[in-house]
Amino acid sequence: MSSAAARDAFLGELRALMAAHTPPLHALLVPSEDAHQSEYVSERDKRRQFISGFTGSAGLALITMKEALLWTDGRYFLQAAQQISCCWKLMRMGEDPPVEVWIADNLPEEAVIGINPWCISVGTSQRYEHAFSKKHQTLFELHSDLIDEIWKDRPLAKAVPVIVHPVEFAGHSVTEKLKELREKLIHEKARGIIFAALDEVAWLYNIRGYDVHYSPVVHSYAIITLHSAFFYVDKRKVSSEVQNYMTENGIDIREYNMVQSDVSLLASGQLKGSAVNDSSHWESDINENSKVWIDSNSCCLALYSKLGEDQVLMLQSPVALPKAVKNPVELDGLRKAHIRDGAAVVQYLAWLDNQMQENYGASGYFSETKGSQKKEHLEVKLTEVSVSDKLEGFRATKEYFKGLSFPTISSVGSNAAIIHYSPEASSCAELDADKIYLCDSGAQYLDGTTDITRTVHFGKPSEHEKSCYTAVLKGHIALDAAVFPYGTTGHALDILARTPLWKSGLDYRHGTGHGIGSYLNVHEGPHLISFRPSARNVPLQASMTVTDEPGYYEDGSFGIRLENVLIVKDAKTKYNFGDKGYLAFEHITWAPYQTKLIDTTLLTPGEIEWVNAYHADCCKILQPYLDEQEKEWLKKATEPIAVSS
Repeated sequence: MSSAAARDAFLGELRALMAAHTPPLHALLVPSEDAHQSEYVSERDKRRQFISGFTGSAGLALITMKEALLWTDGRYFLQAAQQISCCWKLMRMGEDPPVEVWIADNLPEEAVIGINPWCISVGTSQRYEHAFSKKHQTLFELHSDLIDEIWKDRPLAKAVPVIVHPVEFAGHSVTEKLKELREKLIHEKARGIIFAALDEVAWLYNIRGYDVHYSPVVHSYAIITLHSAFFYVDKRKVSSEVQNYMTENGIDIREYNMVQSDVSLLASGQLKGSAVNDSSHWESDINENSKVWIDSNSCCLALYSKLGEDQVLMLQSPVALPKAVKNPVELDGLRKAHIRDGAAVVQYLAWLDNQMQENYGASGYFSETKGSQKKEHLEVKLTEVSVSDKLEGFRATKEYFKGLSFPTISSVGSNAAIIHYSPEASSCAELDADKIYLCDSGAQYLDGTTDITRTVHFGKPSEHEKSCYTAVLKGHIALDAAVFPYGTTGHALDILARTPLWKSGLDYRHGTGHGIGSYLNVHEGPHLISFRPSARNVPLQASMTVTDEPGYYEDGSFGIRLENVLIVKDAKTKYNFGDKGYLAFEHITWAPYQTKLIDTTLLTPGEIEWVNAYHADCCKILQPYLDEQEKEWLKKATEPIAVSS
């Protein structure tokens, strides 16, 4: 039986369990998230992938007694359509009705919809319940996940050690972070707070781990009160060094599965810690009306259900902004990490250029000569996977390298039009000198996380490909060069990156920028640069990081994206209208743009000046990390563009 046929058979098994359930389920929701609402999850938490076959990081499956539907966003429309079987219907977010609206409209009165309460956030569950109320439908919290019951070879949980993240990289100690946090608890009249987001626990306690591919986090929870701090983790992961570190910082270590019962104790005011800490100076007269703080985007329904509604303070996590607004040590580390990373990308591009010419007769990175001739008997084929492995190899030689920050998007031709394409060794494409190649990649270093995209062509690009690339580059430059007042959100800036594309009636279906962690998650909130309404919620602040990544994708043909990481900084402006203060960006990603893909007649003199200045800096900054051949290649790649008369 093929894997697709097996999955379709699993739908039958699942429906049998749904029918036999008490009460019988009319539908089952299968989210992408784990118990911490993570974007990237461990292999054993990929339940939606298991049942649907869709491997993207974002999506939601709904199984009814007759239908199976998969919702995903614009990054994954093409990929999902290719991966799901004919038993499934693809629902396009932003085009089709949201899942809760579809359920309310299509399922009967008083329908029961099952959900694993650990894998849905409070905010999402409340949105669903509101939609379901008009037909008295019920979101039912399952005691066990029905997917787990049919997933016989589900991977086991691994006991991978917790690592202490040194202050030399973190910048602030746990003591400082807990002191600041407790001040916020007092200000909001909260007796305690629950942290469920893995990157927030890791940031707060200055720990890292290897429980999830690409994200250096530990499956764990934290509860902080005015007098105690708790770390919920599989104790097999805790070394004596980590045990001592936690004790020194006044943190109790408890078993991972104790968090639910401890939330009940917290709710009743009975949660007591044994660790000795210096919290005696905090106010102790917490009255019965004080609240328990949760973030509705990351706290799951299972934990929320242990709290009385009148006990809950539902606000954005108080560590979200301190984590997003990098301290000077983190900023210094990020700048250095991006320089080493840029050197690896240049080494890779120079190597790939040479390989494409030698093995495929390509004109190469610099020349536009038409026509290529692949060697008849290639000893080693260049594939999307084999070349991305080579890029990882270059990165692995760099100081503080700890792994990739997400699966490399190494994509040729029509595959580059699949926005979050992830090549598989068994089915990926061979490189082609006559097609665009898009590479979106990043790494985890002890001193910072990186994310960079470059799009190149080793043959003769068409005029259409050049004009599209140039429109993307113009939007990329426009955002990079923006100056804007304090209080501006990423929603307001998103249009800058799209305007050059819009002028030709083109666009892209993803956001323009996301925050990036300091040896943490490659996608980090709470801010973003996007057309999505949530981008209105958080103004950009100095010392935040954000990506600048417009693109254009032509289904079945090619895809283009350019991405740098930026740091938000104070701007020096001639005036200061309204005494608001102004902000600008500093780019910290270093790798050349392919000038042969640029139609320079479409660039303004100011844009050409920007490219030339960026390339000059690129050459100067990266040269010390390269050998002589690589230096020569970079020198050629960064030669100034002449301003056309």
